[in-house]
Amino acid sequence: MIPHPPRARLGRPLKERTMNHQEADVYYYHFVGDTLRDGRPVPPDGEWLEHVGELIPCEAGLHASEHPFDAMRNAPGATLCLVELDGEIIPHGAPVDKVVARRRRIVRRIDATHLLRRFAADQALSVAHLWDMPPVVREYLTTLDESKRTEARSAAGSLEAARDVSWSARRSAAWEAAWSAMRSAAWEAAWKAMLDSLEAAMAAAWSVAWKAARSVAWKAARDDFRERVNNQFRSPPRPV
Repeated sequence: MIPHPPRARLGRPLKERTMNHQEADVYYYHFVGDTLRDGRPVPPDGEWLEHVGELIPCEAGLHASEHPFDAMRNAPGATLCLVELDGEIIPHGAPVDKVVARRRRIVRRIDATHLLRRFAADQALSVAHLWDMPPVVREYLTTLDESKRTEARSAAGSLEAARDVSWSARRSAAWEAAWSAMRSAAWEAAWKAMLDSLEAAMAAAWSVAWKAARSVAWKAARDDFRERVNNQFRSPPRPV
């Protein structure tokens, strides 16, 4: 049985790692859908996959991210895996948001559906004071009550509501964090209804995304997501 990963092993900075060999106790994050991106079945926990051929970031090799938020932004589905990497490892991005490796195996996996829903809703709620959020939208984001979805979508999706979003809210990293969660395939699989509900009210955030990404609030949102993910992985696995 693969042991439950302790806190200290999650999310260690890349600068502490040797990039030509993966230490056995360092974990990365990787989302998967129903299959791998090349169509192969997702392997069971503990089974090593190996890439034969040249490693090319974003094109060829076995990918993962040191931060779960970075993994989420390109997720093909809502299953989040804690993975080990081995062999040659090439970082990619400035700043680094992913790596490509020769070998990868899943240590543990979780269904991140609810985690993604709750995170995006909480990020939107964190800037509710910066615009005139309709009460039904606040209720929907707070409770995730699906019976309120249609009414909330109508209220948040109106042009009037979108125009009322203040410039401060549009610049907020919290809005960008929630929008990033909703733009990923993992989010779409988890909660397409929420995307419909909030798309109009949050669309303005995207034009200033990278400016907001440098803010303290952006880092706080990323750290919040990582802590939620790591808490899930620290919890004992649920019986099947």
